Amino acid sequence: MDILMWGITLGVVGKLLVILAVLHMHHSIVKEHRIDRLVILSYKQERIITFVGLLLLVAGYFLEMAYYNPTLFLFLTN
Repeated sequence: MDILMWGITLGVVGKLLVILAVLHMHHSIVKEHRIDRLVILSYKQERIITFVGLLLLVAGYFLEMAYYNPTLFLFLTN
């Protein structure tokens, strides 16, 4: 892997860590039940949006890797 692949990979790992931290924070806040129902509903909606973002981030990573290194996923075509 060249430096571009390392840069993309480390960038995606950093973004994934931020997403996981946000999901953990939302889970612990909702678990406390010290806030009103509207805030809990808002956190649940944000969690869905965060999961969609996570899926898009992972899909984008695989598409970028396939673009810059087409032989990387050659084993999937057989």
